[in-house]
Amino acid sequence: MGIRYFFCFFFILLSQVLSPVSVKAQTTDGRLKGFIKSPFFNEQILNFSFSPEVRIQINVPGEASFDINKPTGLIFFALPNGNTIEQTIGKKLAPGDDWHFDIQHIGAQTRFLRRMMKDYNAVVIYLQTDQKSWPSWRSKHPDNAILVKNIVDSVKNIFKDYNPFVILTGHSGGGGFTFSFMNAVDSIPDYVKRISFLDSDYNYDDTYGRKLAQWLKSSESHFLSVIAYNDSIALYNGKPIVSATGGTWYRTKMMQKYLSGYFNFTVQADTSFIKYTALNGRIKIILKENPGRQILHTVQVELNGFIQTMSSGTPYEGAGYSYFGSRAYTDLIQAEVYVPKMLNLPPRSLNSLTGSAFMQKVQYMTFEQRETEIYNEISKGNIPDFLRNLVTVSTTLKDAAGLNHSVIYDVAPDYLAIGSNQDFCRIPMGPITAQRLANLIGAAMPTSKLVDDIYAHSEVKLAPVTYYPVGNANELVPKFIEHNKAIDSERVAAKGSLGQLTGGTKKDVVVSNKITDPSRPRHVVIYGWHKPDGSAIQPLTNIHIDTYVDYSHGIRLINSDIIIDGVSYKTDKVLTDPARYSIISKESAPMTQPGYLSTTSVPQSTPSGGYGLLQNYPNPFNPETVIPYQIPEAGKVEIKIIDALGREVAGLLNQEMTAGKHEIRFNAKDLPGGIYFCHLKSGSYTETRKLVFIK
Repeated sequence: MGIRYFFCFFFILLSQVLSPVSVKAQTTDGRLKGFIKSPFFNEQILNFSFSPEVRIQINVPGEASFDINKPTGLIFFALPNGNTIEQTIGKKLAPGDDWHFDIQHIGAQTRFLRRMMKDYNAVVIYLQTDQKSWPSWRSKHPDNAILVKNIVDSVKNIFKDYNPFVILTGHSGGGGFTFSFMNAVDSIPDYVKRISFLDSDYNYDDTYGRKLAQWLKSSESHFLSVIAYNDSIALYNGKPIVSATGGTWYRTKMMQKYLSGYFNFTVQADTSFIKYTALNGRIKIILKENPGRQILHTVQVELNGFIQTMSSGTPYEGAGYSYFGSRAYTDLIQAEVYVPKMLNLPPRSLNSLTGSAFMQKVQYMTFEQRETEIYNEISKGNIPDFLRNLVTVSTTLKDAAGLNHSVIYDVAPDYLAIGSNQDFCRIPMGPITAQRLANLIGAAMPTSKLVDDIYAHSEVKLAPVTYYPVGNANELVPKFIEHNKAIDSERVAAKGSLGQLTGGTKKDVVVSNKITDPSRPRHVVIYGWHKPDGSAIQPLTNIHIDTYVDYSHGIRLINSDIIIDGVSYKTDKVLTDPARYSIISKESAPMTQPGYLSTTSVPQSTPSGGYGLLQNYPNPFNPETVIPYQIPEAGKVEIKIIDALGREVAGLLNQEMTAGKHEIRFNAKDLPGGIYFCHLKSGSYTETRKLVFIK
């Protein structure tokens, strides 16, 4: 979905898995670093992606309401089938709106809870899969339990300084997220304080009942809340919607029956509900009767169901609302959809290198070493905050036939830089590193046509600063630093502000058909560096090998989603489409490879042939992580850790192992933070995973 949808707070994507960083959301006054303020109810928002195929939004109370002295409840809400995060949050329905925006209102119900319950900070983590179906996602990814546990652990790590606890919940197929988490653990951890099923326990069987019973017995702070309706008799077009045993009515009764072997339940029944209660309300199961044989799947949620499952067993249950009564939250529904436009990177850690410190660090490195450091720093979120907010450009572009098209795209206000707002350096880099970073954050590099348009729409237009070539001085770090200072001097003189769309300062590394020029393989394509009259100093060229970088090169990213004539497209799809490519490209043919890697997609993590080195969790980690792996037959297994320079830094395993799934722990407390590689070898099978150690 690109950076329009996956912004601001990331969890570092390596070549095989995108995982959240363990950088805390630093605050001293309730304002969380790296979050963006929503125009609705002053909430603090972060969007990011988690590979494979999971989109996440974190919604935090406004800075005046987030109390750092209170515990923080992390409410993992896995979305129902067929819904987006925006639809699940909800909005006031306007003519022409999709009806999905008005059927759940988890956003408004959360605001009701925050207004009512003041004993902890309620943070909602919305969880959506690319398939809009957690059951489909689970079927596609055999290691789903590990991936789900990784999501929970990593988000929990972000809030580690704010006394976090976890609530697992979801609607419809979203219950699969909770079951995947339970599959990943032998026993449900104590930090999980509430598990709620909003008509979502389709996957329940009594193996989960055992874990639930043990967890409920282990602490009086553990709560279970379930709502369901009699879907076993519900009809659609005169036909049953589920089998007699396939719906939540049957599964919830099955759960209650199993738990009754451990706990004494009281039962209240009337023509509307059957209510089962145990452990002084810590277990609350509500079954809705359905004499009309209606489909009430979503209505249960809409009619205060989320509020009910979050407050059951507490003094707040029933306070100011009635389950299956009228909406109690109407005044808390936001007016419009809000999607912040930010780069999909983690917040900058307080101990990150400044721009000047980084440039000093890499001054005498080889090109390859410097590129590794650039990728490490940017992927960890070490960029100035002014670069995070994207600028929306609305323009009209002609296609090859001269027809006008309305085009809307989001673009970074300046070129990629490392450091803070107070101390940063725009950093030239090779196209391969740039492409990896673009892939990492759902972005793209522009075409030469878009570079022209970006300059035309720049609020601040600066004259290019050029240096005469003396030996290879223009390719060295001191010249990068000098050029960066010159640009900022110009900007200050022009009264330009950081964050304004600025042009004329660098040549752009662009995407082009010249990337695949057979006469110049592995070359970089550059264009631009506009003069005040609007003409470009640098024509489109691929004269340089892709390891050539000089002070004039810059990486400006655009959102990989672009809107053309009111329809959203991926830029790479537009550039390969014979009918549309010329809208955003001046070249004579569509592109066969609109990027510097033969594929711009992220490799997914799937076991192969019975062998598998699965992604570590948590990842990133500090200082210990768990590395799962599996082998189909007994044999010798070697696992070692290698640093970014190819040096072995730890030998974890070198012995005979039995067939099956195994785990091994890696503690990096004596190593510097950064990217490491875990390498597994068993027989002729080898596999490598990237690990991120945040120190």
